[in-house]
Amino acid sequence: MLVVLLVLAVALGAALSWRTHGDRADAATRQERYGEVLAAAEAEVTAFVNMRYDRPSESVDRVAEGATGAFRDHYVRSARRVIRVLERNRSLMTGRVVWSGVTDVSPERATVVVATTGTVANRRTHGDPRPRDFRFRVALVREGGRWLTSDIEFVGDSG
Repeated sequence: MLVVLLVLAVALGAALSWRTHGDRADAATRQERYGEVLAAAEAEVTAFVNMRYDRPSESVDRVAEGATGAFRDHYVRSARRVIRVLERNRSLMTGRVVWSGVTDVSPERATVVVATTGTVANRRTHGDPRPRDFRFRVALVREGGRWLTSDIEFVGDSG
């Protein structure tokens, strides 16, 4: 009887150890996914809030590089208009991410909220930089091993 109890105890210990190892591996995978999603969303938003009239194609291309699907198609189609507006208004927008958080994530899709701070200078401001803070909701999908933006939505502007 003691041998049977000992064998059961060893088997239970092994099963719990195996389960704990699996849980840790799952947690590490989820954590890695969160990091990748945040990095991709922050890079896309950084490109989105840094636009220069004197380098408009570079500015537009950076956004397109991190985009996919209908969002990318629409953005690329409207690129010439964006460039014309940047050049006509001599727009210079600079910004940086100050906060981001994952609101939803799965192995293939994610949603991130990103807050930025920065400045905008253009003809209307007579070239003087004016503070501009934005908040975005960024939808991402995993394609070809990369997280790409499938949509960006303004969710607030305090400037």
